[in-house]
Amino acid sequence: MAVRPCVRFLTDELIEQILFEAGEILCKLGVIIHNEEVLTILADHGAVVNPEKFHVLLNREIIERVVASAVPSFKLYDVLENQTHDFSGTNVYFTPASSSLNVLDHETEKVRRPHTGDYIAYTKVVSGLKHITSQSTAFIPADVDEKISDSYRLYLSLLYGEKPVITGTFTLDAFQVMKEMQTAVRGSEKALKEKPLTVFSCCPTSPLKWSDVTSQNLVDCARAGIPVELISVPLSGFVAPVTLVGTLVQHTAETLSGIVINQLTSPGAPLLYGGAPAPFDIRYETTPMSAVEAQMVNCAANEVGTYLGLPTQAYMALSDAKRLDAQAGLETSMGAVMGVLSGINNIAGPGVLDFVNSFSIKKLVVDNEVCGMMLRLVKGIEPKEDFPALPHFRELLEQQHLIISGHTRRYLKEEHYFPGPVIDRNNLRRWQEAGSRTLVERAHQEVKRLISEYRPSRLPGDVKARLTEIMEKEARCRGMDRLPERTE
Repeated sequence: MAVRPCVRFLTDELIEQILFEAGEILCKLGVIIHNEEVLTILADHGAVVNPEKFHVLLNREIIERVVASAVPSFKLYDVLENQTHDFSGTNVYFTPASSSLNVLDHETEKVRRPHTGDYIAYTKVVSGLKHITSQSTAFIPADVDEKISDSYRLYLSLLYGEKPVITGTFTLDAFQVMKEMQTAVRGSEKALKEKPLTVFSCCPTSPLKWSDVTSQNLVDCARAGIPVELISVPLSGFVAPVTLVGTLVQHTAETLSGIVINQLTSPGAPLLYGGAPAPFDIRYETTPMSAVEAQMVNCAANEVGTYLGLPTQAYMALSDAKRLDAQAGLETSMGAVMGVLSGINNIAGPGVLDFVNSFSIKKLVVDNEVCGMMLRLVKGIEPKEDFPALPHFRELLEQQHLIISGHTRRYLKEEHYFPGPVIDRNNLRRWQEAGSRTLVERAHQEVKRLISEYRPSRLPGDVKARLTEIMEKEARCRGMDRLPERTE
């Protein structure tokens, strides 16, 4: 049996100390929650609430009770009700990061605001990527009213793609629309609970605050049985302590406060213990999420979540570079390696550049190969008819090669990961004969191939029509006469 390679940053003693300190903060300093319904829920369960200041003091009994009520795993399903994810143990899955404001145009190499056509192209590409197991609402189309930009992204994802979706809302009203879309796909609210189709990202505001919208999302998702991922974003040295341990304490406190809201609403509601920490680079006033310190805190936070018995998430395998270049490859690969060796269940990041502000479809197809290599990495090394070794080496010495050996033919594809055409493994002569294409050029060709070979979603036509009906109704309610034209 293979030994799973792993990396660890914290001892159990340090994890226990971090959890204790986070509890001290929540019980003695408290958290701000700008939502009257959430404040009422917390007060009803024994928290000390000051509604005028939106301030809440928890107690350790509440914290321990809700952590114990959270489920240690859950599954995710595609639009056709096939299971795609099992968030348990050290199972690892990759998804694109979410909510970029810009795209790096794969034709012009210019950064610009995205539109509906970009999102459709993205969905077609991600549909063909083997190692990216879910969609995300990766960027925000600028050709619709901002009041529907969250639900519109989910609409396009469900219309064109079959994979489950990592998403989220920007407004209070959007949740019901997005839930209605998912119910239309599943057929009923009960079926949606039984086979979740999405995960909603819910982000506290550092330090130690929950907005009206995000805290309501925790409540709404819990009631609907829709999984959430808790994304604390402490910025070390700015709105979080400068030390990594101090940042971890804050991350833990913010995440625990979200678990409390979610689990008090509905004990056993599915969730991912996640985050997107970053150091604050005082030289440029930026928040590099691909910095080595960010990766370390992500991995350590995963250890805290695992210690609590919860499935985990992290923003990793991304880059702060502005183009698909050597920096992008370095930062993405480093994050991917650390993420899979830590056993983070849901790694969000492929395709993203520029501090999560820009999305590149070309980078996404390159990152798909990075993900494939990482998934091979965590399979580890194990004997496969290797002992006794003498017969294999007798054959090798007799034949001077093992290319057509039975042992080779049985295990070649299982043992070796063969990347697609984006990764060049030709010798120099063959590379030159093929046109001396760069990585960016090869990625561009792969994007074009995936779009041309895209097969429409097998979601039934009447369900697609229902999705369009829901989206058009919401657009009219927000002052739009019609949705943008979709170029197939």
